[in-house]
Amino acid sequence: MIEKRDFYINGEWVAPSAANDCEVIDPSTEAPCAVITLGAKADTDAAVAAAKAALPGWMATPPAERIALVKKLIEVIEARAEDLAQAMSIEMGAPIDMARQQQVTAGTWHLNNFLLSTENFKFDQPLGDHAPNDRIIFEAVGVCALITPWNWPINQITLKFGAAAIAGCTMVLKPSEQSPLNAMVFAELVHEAGFPAGVFNLVNGDGMGVGSQLTTHPDVDMVSFTGSTGAGIAITKVAADSLKHVHLELGGKGANILFDDADETAVKRGVRHMMNNTGQSCNAPSRMLVQKGIYDKVVAEAAAVAASIEVAPASAEGAHIGPVVNEAQWTKIQGLIQAGIDEGATLIAGGTGRPDGLDKGFFVKPTIFADVNNQMTVAREEIFGPVMVIIPFETEEEAIQIANDTPYGLTNYVQTADSDRANRLARALRSGMVEMNGQARAEGSPFGGMKMSGSGREGGLYGLMDFLEVKAVSGWTPE
Repeated sequence: MIEKRDFYINGEWVAPSAANDCEVIDPSTEAPCAVITLGAKADTDAAVAAAKAALPGWMATPPAERIALVKKLIEVIEARAEDLAQAMSIEMGAPIDMARQQQVTAGTWHLNNFLLSTENFKFDQPLGDHAPNDRIIFEAVGVCALITPWNWPINQITLKFGAAAIAGCTMVLKPSEQSPLNAMVFAELVHEAGFPAGVFNLVNGDGMGVGSQLTTHPDVDMVSFTGSTGAGIAITKVAADSLKHVHLELGGKGANILFDDADETAVKRGVRHMMNNTGQSCNAPSRMLVQKGIYDKVVAEAAAVAASIEVAPASAEGAHIGPVVNEAQWTKIQGLIQAGIDEGATLIAGGTGRPDGLDKGFFVKPTIFADVNNQMTVAREEIFGPVMVIIPFETEEEAIQIANDTPYGLTNYVQTADSDRANRLARALRSGMVEMNGQARAEGSPFGGMKMSGSGREGGLYGLMDFLEVKAVSGWTPE
């Protein structure tokens, strides 16, 4: 049993103010793998006080020095990548090869993108040639609460940490109590990289405890949260009392629109993208919209691809999917699969229950429903598991209407050989991101959504800007 009860506050590991053990469950075995402490208000207050005390000095540190420390952190992460991969594999069920190849590298990729995006950014710049005595100064928002999820843990920590650190903000991180071990390794790496005491602090806890204490704390200037839409709404309401900046990365129910001229790999690509990370991605292409001329062919191919996807414990090497994170998620997913069956969707792959040969662990069968309409429960709710639905359409206009008929607006996908149509779709789809024909977004591209998918952007220069205040100065004497 791994024991990680301490918190990282003001540059050192400190004992919690009160005992409040919480077991971390290995979702592949359903057995405890670690024990942490859920923090109390005294722990939260100490972490915020440390961040507040460190803020003036960190803000005054030249941006080049802050950037250099982030660069050093990347080196330290790469040296201990296996520790991060093992932590995420055991605590949230990422297959170990996937943890190494995707979960860990997502973190270093984002940090490198911050370096690339800020290379020529001026934190102090003239308003314009027309106003030589007016200055625009970009300065830190202040003390930031970073509240991160369990599904892509290091990915989300680095997206928030990298922007906050370069902006000159100080931080208190509350990782998910479902996946705290990787965050504690990350704290060790921040310390090793040489960040000043108080710039980064970590307190474990749950949403009702440390999470609520941070979002209502009078000395916290900004809350950056990634998680469910319901929790994001609650955070927005309580943070409004003190007019905190609130940055939200929330749920999604992305449409993947396949026209009859989609390339021959579009179906396989779409199904495998959906099932990656066991479907536990907010930007998963969970609604496959298929033009009727290729509908029957796509349904048959999607079923075959799903049937070929292996499910195995997270510790097993190889290309497979692992369990979902916990029993509550497993039970929710089972209920939604049953709802799809009860509402008349055609089950073409998977279904309820565990996959054959896996009688322990929170494993879910890769599941696909065909003949779905957009009003069915499985088409409306974010399932957050390896469950995809297929919806037919006839015209481009109908595809746009179905895709936009959702409270979410995170990522949509378009598959067509018609470049004019692809561009029309990119403009018409109401989402923060649109990916076309399997082309991934480039380095520094902003991640974020519209509608119930949140507000704000993460990654690159756009992500940095969310952690900066804009100060307008007149009467500036040019230097």
